[in-house]
Amino acid sequence: MSKLCLADIELPEFRARGPWWGPDLQTLRNALARPQTQLSQYPQKRLTLPVSDDSGDVLLGLLQTPLKATKRPLAVLIHGLSGSEDSAYMLASAQNLLEAGYPVVRLNLRGAGPARPLCRQQYHAGRSEDLRDALKSTHFQDAEGRGLVLVGYSLGANMLLKFLAEFGDGFPIVGACAISAPIDLSAAAYRFLHPRNRGYHWNLLRNMKREALEDGGEVTAAEREAISSASSILDFDDRFVAPRNGYPDAAAYYADNMARRFLTDIQRPTLVIYARDDPWIPAGAYTSYPWSENSNLRPLLAKGGGHVGFHGKGSSIPWHDRCLLRFFDTLVTQRAA
Repeated sequence: MSKLCLADIELPEFRARGPWWGPDLQTLRNALARPQTQLSQYPQKRLTLPVSDDSGDVLLGLLQTPLKATKRPLAVLIHGLSGSEDSAYMLASAQNLLEAGYPVVRLNLRGAGPARPLCRQQYHAGRSEDLRDALKSTHFQDAEGRGLVLVGYSLGANMLLKFLAEFGDGFPIVGACAISAPIDLSAAAYRFLHPRNRGYHWNLLRNMKREALEDGGEVTAAEREAISSASSILDFDDRFVAPRNGYPDAAAYYADNMARRFLTDIQRPTLVIYARDDPWIPAGAYTSYPWSENSNLRPLLAKGGGHVGFHGKGSSIPWHDRCLLRFFDTLVTQRAA
């Protein structure tokens, strides 16, 4: 069986759906008009997933299965910064995949969502070991037969790409999809300092502080002061995230964990979706990368779509969800041939 050329998989072109014109309305659409999802009909099971660093922390996931049993791979969805299993984009993707016959796990990263009271530590852009540990859990044993497909959004997409390079060969991964990943973490942090992003910046920083200080998180008095007084995401990462995770400063944390430096080593078919008008993530990291040097990567760099927006013509299903489903379906068909 010849290897599938990822460039030959036909994927639709993105065209914005009115009234969501421009990068900001695309980005804000889920907040302004939260998508209606119907997931209560699907059987569900709470998963408790231990990590291996002796912290006692656990991740939580929510497994839902299609109404009709299939042999489709298990889909694992990984949220972004200040997100959780209940983020709008996670719910929309879960519904689309479940309707197509994929069982779905919506994973809460360390200290996120309902896992916050169970964790002393917290996720960050490069904590790929946590995803490795979660997928080693007995809950994923049947994935050996059916395979895995992995989807990451924003910060979770950066973590996913890093994970694929470091640990991907150790798991039965059929394919993966990274959506709006900040593959150059430093460039993204500085982009938030632009005046046009003041509203985004204020809201995201507020959520980051709230999440870090919620019950369950083990922070020292000095860390609490650093969190509370941080004036920017860059400052938050420099004074809290970096030293908490063994880095001297934000620059070192960004350099060590940015996905761009791991892309060459990814050996599993991976769809990388990004909008060139993303208000949060500068396009340079994507447009300057030599994608053709790794045939396991399929870049899909749309002209528009905002940040994890992609509300396109022709369907109420987000464009990125339609693309990733077609990508995974093609890989599953190829695998079965």
